[in-house]
Amino acid sequence: MATKIDPGTADFASLVEGLALKGRAAQRKLAALSSAAKADALMQSAAAIREDSAAILSANAQDVADGEARGLTGAMLDRLTLDPNRSESMASALEAVASLPDPVGDIIDSSTRPNGLEISRVRVPIGLIGIIYESRPNVTADAAALCLRSGNAALLRGGSEAAHSNRAIHAAFVRGLTASGLAPEIVQLMPTQDREAVGAMLRAAGLIDMIVPRGGKSLVERVQNDARVPVLAHLDGICHTYVHSAADPAMAREIVVNAKMRRTGICGAMETLLIDVRFTAAADLVRALLDAGCEVRGDLRAQSLNTQVVSANDSDWGTEYLGAVVSVAIVDGLDAAMAHIARHSSNHTEAIITDDPGAAERFLAEVDSAIVMHNASTQFADGGEFGLGAEIGIATGRLHARGPVALEGLTTYKWQVRGSGQARP
Repeated sequence: MATKIDPGTADFASLVEGLALKGRAAQRKLAALSSAAKADALMQSAAAIREDSAAILSANAQDVADGEARGLTGAMLDRLTLDPNRSESMASALEAVASLPDPVGDIIDSSTRPNGLEISRVRVPIGLIGIIYESRPNVTADAAALCLRSGNAALLRGGSEAAHSNRAIHAAFVRGLTASGLAPEIVQLMPTQDREAVGAMLRAAGLIDMIVPRGGKSLVERVQNDARVPVLAHLDGICHTYVHSAADPAMAREIVVNAKMRRTGICGAMETLLIDVRFTAAADLVRALLDAGCEVRGDLRAQSLNTQVVSANDSDWGTEYLGAVVSVAIVDGLDAAMAHIARHSSNHTEAIITDDPGAAERFLAEVDSAIVMHNASTQFADGGEFGLGAEIGIATGRLHARGPVALEGLTTYKWQVRGSGQARP
């Protein structure tokens, strides 16, 4: 288990350097392990999490009580809270990752040059990955599992609101590592909650190979602005659902309510509903959201659908509510919907509901977000739902990886060249 240090006497640059050097040394040995050895370590860690479930839930109860006393929002408390089902889901996620194909060593492509040189690109681990996250203690297990399976070491820095939970989960995971004969330094947890430790991680170029932030806008902005290390991140989850004129009303109602209300605090929750002006059951969609306990903020045409719809202002279209609030706009067709998305989207997840295959294919092809869906809830924007076992985050940029980042997204590649005595003329 990570030992807390006194922030008043801490040299954070030296602390991070020491942790990073240990992690890098452990990673070099990890990279040479077989797929079976890595899978066994994950299975051992899953068993340890199950065995320590009572201790993990007790630690989490302390975090939740502290969070309630500090006035955390409902969305934050939902992300923070563990229960027996969520604890079991953490263990099951580790087993799922263990069963996934190991990407390390995969040959991406290969060719033979006219001079006989055989050239191939082969997947390799990135190295030491720093994960800075807030609220969700399950990230401790998910991130550790994905890094281990892909041959990377991890340096974890969780939020103070989940400190007790993170320590308990990390202790169980490390117990699984040592039971399988692996070095505990493969997955290290930052032993302090001081914000200066985050700054030291962001400045650790040459020691940490990539930073992955998971949390609120202020955290991600700080990481992106201050990092001297490559960053893989998304800033907001401003997700749209567009109900096309050819949408089935019953399907649209079910998907829209689920996309918004299943879990309002996740990044894949719908924040803006776009309704085609020719869709005849628009009022029913609004009524279903209101009946589900959602506040609806709309443009003038949306307000005309129900007297309970309040006026949306300009900032609503760019707001990630992470709560039971949705903005609704009536749009003049597919082109107008895509234009609205292009103007206000954070490039996370967008969905179209329609029975018109032509409209669906245009939407899928022309909307430039990391995840684009047809006739499905945006709440499926999740690595587990995509068959990836778990995810380390959802990337909304255009480099290296997009959408749910799992094993493949945590690898890079190197060129291997095999010759038979060639010398360049």
